[in-house]
Amino acid sequence: MTAYYNENNPFAAQWLRNLMIKNLIAPGDVDERSIANVQPDDLKGYAQCHFFAGIGGWSLAARLAGWDDERPLWTGSCPCQPFSVSGKREGFDDPRHLWPEFKRLIAERQPSVVFGEQSAAAASWLALVRSDLEAMGYAMGAIPMEAASAGADHFRDRYWFVADYDNSEWRTDNSNWDISVGEDAGRQKEAGDTAERRSVFVEHASRFGWGEGWTEHEFRSRGFTAPVASFRGRQYVECPDGKWRALPPPRVRWLGNGIPARVDKLRGLGNAIDPRPAAEIIKAYMAAA
Repeated sequence: MTAYYNENNPFAAQWLRNLMIKNLIAPGDVDERSIANVQPDDLKGYAQCHFFAGIGGWSLAARLAGWDDERPLWTGSCPCQPFSVSGKREGFDDPRHLWPEFKRLIAERQPSVVFGEQSAAAASWLALVRSDLEAMGYAMGAIPMEAASAGADHFRDRYWFVADYDNSEWRTDNSNWDISVGEDAGRQKEAGDTAERRSVFVEHASRFGWGEGWTEHEFRSRGFTAPVASFRGRQYVECPDGKWRALPPPRVRWLGNGIPARVDKLRGLGNAIDPRPAAEIIKAYMAAA
């Protein structure tokens, strides 16, 4: 067993076990306790530790990036609800603000590398995390990136970060990370700049949305009144959270009516990271480390 997964939702925890049986994520143990009850000694012997594991997106992302299951790393996508624009926005006062617990374990175990993700609306959260990690001796780089930039069918804009304990020469200001449109991962230098810039090269998302979308007439015929806009041959609808999403093709039901345990499945998917941009972040780190 190489991996430790911490996930306190029973449905998602069993989902993780099922994925391991199918060898879709790294084999390991699933701990259903709250992270607040996890002690540093509980993590001994594990090469990888995935906190707020959800349905194993970070483990899958590591595999997509070519990161071996036995190569050490920690990951954690702390709950975004305290900072999400669609939530109550209670921020650091929200009991679901669990970075302090994740920080506690990082400080004790000092993993060599930590990857994480958070809502793009959580700039203040990211500033706190950067400060705490730097105080522990980590060099941290962070960048906002939408899932659509890595080939996804939705925007899902998030902050992605990596904290490195071994490479003390890394600088942590945002100028050390760049995001460009391209096909290959690599490094680049700016003219006159002696410092190498770690660059995330991602495929340009030439096709947003889910295949052939509904026409606006079909959309209206179903009783929807939200604004609709066209972009590069696709149509997008403005959702209640202010974001634009592609109209689905006929016969695709957004709420998944008729799917067994659909509420738990939708919650699991909603809380999950998109592994495609995560894999690009990991590949960029591997190229730059």
